[in-house]
Amino acid sequence: MADAEVPYQALYRRFRPQRFADVVGQDHVTRVLRAAVQDSKVAHAYLFSGPRGTGKTSTARILAMALNCENPQEGEPCGTCESCKAVRSGSSLDVQELDSATNRGIDEMRDLLSRVALGSPGRWKVYIVDEVHQITSAAASALLKTLEEPPAHVIFVLATTDPQKVLDTIRSRTQHFEFHLLGSDALAALVTDVASRAGMDVDQEAVEVVVRRGHGSARDALSVLDQVAAAGGIETDSRSVGDVVAAMAERDPAGVLSQVAEAAQSGLDARRLGSELLEYLRNGFLATRAPKLVQLAPSELAEVEGHARTLGPAGLVRAMDVIGAAMIDMRDSPDPRVTLEVALVRLSATDLDESKAALVERIERLERLVHGGGSSPNSNVKSGNTQSGNALSGNALSGSERPGPDPLRRDASAGRAAQPSVEAGRQRMPPPPPPPPPPPPPSPRAAGARPAGPRPAAGAPTAPTREEMTLAWGDTILAGLRPAVKVYVATGRFLASEGGSVLLAVPDRGLLARAEANRGEIEAAMTAHFARPVDLKLVIDPDLGGAQGAGTSTVKPASDEGEDYSEVFDPAELVDAPGALTSPEQRLLEAFPGAEEVEL
Repeated sequence: MADAEVPYQALYRRFRPQRFADVVGQDHVTRVLRAAVQDSKVAHAYLFSGPRGTGKTSTARILAMALNCENPQEGEPCGTCESCKAVRSGSSLDVQELDSATNRGIDEMRDLLSRVALGSPGRWKVYIVDEVHQITSAAASALLKTLEEPPAHVIFVLATTDPQKVLDTIRSRTQHFEFHLLGSDALAALVTDVASRAGMDVDQEAVEVVVRRGHGSARDALSVLDQVAAAGGIETDSRSVGDVVAAMAERDPAGVLSQVAEAAQSGLDARRLGSELLEYLRNGFLATRAPKLVQLAPSELAEVEGHARTLGPAGLVRAMDVIGAAMIDMRDSPDPRVTLEVALVRLSATDLDESKAALVERIERLERLVHGGGSSPNSNVKSGNTQSGNALSGNALSGSERPGPDPLRRDASAGRAAQPSVEAGRQRMPPPPPPPPPPPPPSPRAAGARPAGPRPAAGAPTAPTREEMTLAWGDTILAGLRPAVKVYVATGRFLASEGGSVLLAVPDRGLLARAEANRGEIEAAMTAHFARPVDLKLVIDPDLGGAQGAGTSTVKPASDEGEDYSEVFDPAELVDAPGALTSPEQRLLEAFPGAEEVEL
C-alpha cells in the first residue's frame, strides 16, 4: 500500500523558528529570555506585543520548549527530546494555548483558570493567551487574581498586537517585551534562506518584490514567497504604480488616466492601486528625507527618489493627503475607480484645484524654476514649444523661455493672450512724471509772524496726513494751546495736505487773520507732537466761508489786507465762566416755590 500523501504545509509553518537564535530581528527579546531560562530567573507572566508576523507566538512556544526541555543548552531547547517534539506538534500537556479572538468570554476564561492548579508531566505549565486585548472586561477581571499570584509551576505568556487596549492592571503584572518589524536587509536574508532550504529558484527581483510586499512582517513575506512557489514567478505591479506617479509628476492628466486604465486591465483594482500609490509616495518622501528608512532595492530607490524630487516636498505631501482622502471616500463610493481618477486628475492638473495646498505646490514649483533648483513645472510634458536648456536671466523669464501649458499661465488658445516678459514690460513703461514744483514762498506778513528757527529742508519727511492731523488735533494739540490762540482755530477743520504743508481751514476772514498772527505757536505745538517740522497753511474754508468763500472752488491763502476787524471781539476780554453758586437741590427748590427738602 502506498504511503499516504503528505499535505502541503505553508512556508511560514514549515520554517517556524525552533530556537531563540532562529528568531530574526528580535535579539533584544530573545537574549533576555535565553538568559532568564539559563539562570532560572523566569518571571511568572510575560506580555509580548508588536505587529503581526514578528514572532510573538513562536517565541512563546520556544520559551515553553526551553523550560521543559530535557537537555537544554545555554538556555536553548535541544529540539530532539520528547517534550520538545510534543510542544512542536501541539500535543504537549504542558502548553495550553487560548485564542482570545474566538474564546474571549468569561466562561472560556473560567474553564482555563479551573485547570491552572492541576499538575502536568513537565516541570512548568505554560499558558499562551493570544490576542489578549480582545477578552471581555469580565474575563480580564477573572484573570487578574490568578495572573498576580499563579501556582509556582505556572507561567502566563500573553500576546497582543494592540497593547494599548490591554488593561493597565494586567500590564503591570507582567514583563512587557515589544517586538519590532524587520528591516529590509533582515527580511531579504530570511526570504533568501527559506527559499534555499525549500529548494525554490527565486531571482533577486522576485526577492525584492517579496520584501516590499512583506512590509516588515516575516509571516507576510513568507506568504508572498508561497505565492511565488505556486505560480512559478511573480507579477509585479510596481511598474504600473511607477508609471502613474511619473505621469502625475509630468502634469499629464491624460497620461494618468491611461495608466490607471492599464492597471485596471491588468487586474489591479482601484483600492489596491490607491494603497500602492500611497506606499510609493511615502517611500519617495522618505528617500528625499531619510533614505535609511526606505525598504527598497537600490534600483527601485533611484526611480522612486527621481519621481519624488520632480514632485517636490509640497507636491508629495499634497499627493499623499489627496489620495489618502480618496481611499476613505472609496469605502462608500459606488465606483471607487472614478473617485481615484478624480483625485489623480486634481494632482496632475493643479489649475483644477483651488485648495491652499495646490497653491502652495504651484508656488514651490515656480520657486524651484526661478532659482534653478529643479525642473520646470512642465519640463517633462510633451509639447512642441518646450525647449531644453533654457537660461534664466535674474528672476525674469522671457516669453520663449516659459514652459508649456503651465496652470499658472493660460495659453492664447484658452482665450487669453500670453503675458509679456518682465524685462519687455519694463522697457515699455513710460518715464516717471517730473516732481511737483515747490510751494510758493509765504507773504512778507506771514513770514514775519513765524518764530525764528530752521525751516524744513528739501527731502524732509512729508507733512502729516489729514487723518493724522485730525486725530492729533482734537486729542492733544488743541488742548495744549493758550485760550487766546485756541479760540481762533477751535472751529477750523483740516483739508488734504498741499505742497508739503498742512491746510487748516477756518470759517471766516476775521478768525483767519487772528490765527495767522499766532501761526508760529500753532506750528511749534504740531512740531513737538510729531517730532518733525510741520508747515501750517491757514485758508478760508470753501464750504463755510459764506460770502467770502462763495463762488470759488479753490482754497485761497489767507490775506487780511483791506479788511475791517473792529467788530471782532477782543480775546483778552475772555474769562473763565464762574463755577456753579448753587447746588442742584437748591435750584430745584428755587424752581418750585414753597417746596421743602425732606431727608429720608
